[in-house]
Amino acid sequence: MLDTWHDSIVQVGEFGLLSALAVGGGLWLLQKNRPHFGEQLDDMIVDRASVESALVKTEAVINQLAQETINHPVLETLREQLAKLRLELDRREIQVAVTGGKSVGKSTVIELLKQVETLSTTSLHFWETAPLFAELGENADTDILSELQKSDFVLFLTNGDLTDSEFQVLQQLKAAKQPNLLIFNKQDQYILDERATILQSLKQRVQGNVVATAASPIAVKVRKHETDGSVQEWMEQPVPDIQQLTQQLGQILAQQGQQLVCNTTMGKVLLLKTEAKKWLNGVRSDRSTPIIEQNQWIAAAAAFANPIPALDILATAAINAQMVMDLGNIYQQKISLEQAQQVAGTMGSLMLKLGLVELSTRAVTGILKTNAVTFVAGGLVEGVSAAYLTRVAGLSLVEYFEQQEVALESGNALNLDKLRQVVQNVFQQNQKLAVLEAFVKQGVKRLLPQAKPVEVVG
Repeated sequence: MLDTWHDSIVQVGEFGLLSALAVGGGLWLLQKNRPHFGEQLDDMIVDRASVESALVKTEAVINQLAQETINHPVLETLREQLAKLRLELDRREIQVAVTGGKSVGKSTVIELLKQVETLSTTSLHFWETAPLFAELGENADTDILSELQKSDFVLFLTNGDLTDSEFQVLQQLKAAKQPNLLIFNKQDQYILDERATILQSLKQRVQGNVVATAASPIAVKVRKHETDGSVQEWMEQPVPDIQQLTQQLGQILAQQGQQLVCNTTMGKVLLLKTEAKKWLNGVRSDRSTPIIEQNQWIAAAAAFANPIPALDILATAAINAQMVMDLGNIYQQKISLEQAQQVAGTMGSLMLKLGLVELSTRAVTGILKTNAVTFVAGGLVEGVSAAYLTRVAGLSLVEYFEQQEVALESGNALNLDKLRQVVQNVFQQNQKLAVLEAFVKQGVKRLLPQAKPVEVVG
């Protein structure tokens, strides 16, 4: 999160924590190259009970948002979406998306499937996506892939061995746990040996089932030799071959129809939960901002008044157990004073092991040396460093708490191992020192209000 501030904070000057978080969050979202599928379903069995459990957890997030805000503008929309998802569990119609590149036969396959008698008794709705790979760029097919997540089942058509682009799309569908079937269409355009080779290659690459079809076979020339020696020729249109596809699709719908609906509904529930949690975290971030900023300047003032050059003491002083408890209360995490002290000690130790304390102190020293007036002030390096370390520690705690589930009843126990991982990741991603240039300016103004402004040398 801090890593994304680099290009923006230096331009802001007198900045607040909330504005920096907004900039960092925006840049992070812009860097996403793949469609967001919400929480991963992993290998869980998606049945009605698991979806209903997810609905309860999503409702808990929405209710928590209602408790912590007054008339939040998104509450009504979130509740309406939740009510629709409860009804969707009883949906009987199966949504089947047909996708692929240009001219692979999507429309023809759909028309043929609609005419199959064995499938007509099933409530199916086929719809065709826009052609994949029609535009260049990494995000060209993002909208199409997002739309596919709304379907229960995907028929992916190809006219031959998979291209790299086709393979990547199939991998993304697999990662999103989107049920799909690969169709090798237009097999009639290959000789028998080539058909078998391509079909085998497709099965190996996707590590799953593949069906071969000829939805619109090429007309073939028929030649008839008469007894009188004359020859008659005409073009004959072969019957479409989609028998394998209809058999496979029929079996899938008969055996897994209800599970497909549950799978799709689960994906939508998790997306709704993610959206609700985003709004809730935004509200909590607003409340966390003054706490972090208050503690960072308290730490700065204490270190400035009583310089403590020892790095281990500086690290420990910068992490206030009360800040840990206050932030925990905002995120509904029950933390005792003893636990808060343990967390403070753990974070201080991590900062030392990662070298962040030494790096930040050196950076502050280097920046302040550009201004002789401010640098001679005793304790200024320690004060600004303590403020910066407190700030980073607070942001690390916020990121950890945002990853926790909303408590339904008794709250969540603090997971120190997970906290260590989050803190380590945040610190490792934020060892760039450019952010300190703007922060030092603000720190000097706080600690030495009458001092000459710091001139930062690029």
